[in-house]
Amino acid sequence: MDSKNKERFKKLLLAKQQEVLAGKNGIALPSRRADEPQGDVADQATGEAEAKVQARVRQTESHLVRAIGEALARIKNGTFGVCQVCGNPVPRARLEAVPWTRVC
Repeated sequence: MDSKNKERFKKLLLAKQQEVLAGKNGIALPSRRADEPQGDVADQATGEAEAKVQARVRQTESHLVRAIGEALARIKNGTFGVCQVCGNPVPRARLEAVPWTRVC
């Protein structure tokens, strides 16, 4: 991959990283303690479900930030765009869709 394309992917990855990190700051966590029931049983169940969803979102965002960091490291060391399983080039369409991918 030529340096122009590597630089373009680097900019895309950095922008996505900033987007994800900015989104993390916008997640509102419940301010009540877990042992303090609020509302009726339905409200409590909704609150618990929402807390689980928020935890899953944070976990997914953490994985994405880590994958982006790894892709940026691959750009730096010259292995970006090469499948880590088979060693073949990752198809351009795949990199365009998911630039943090490690496999083809």
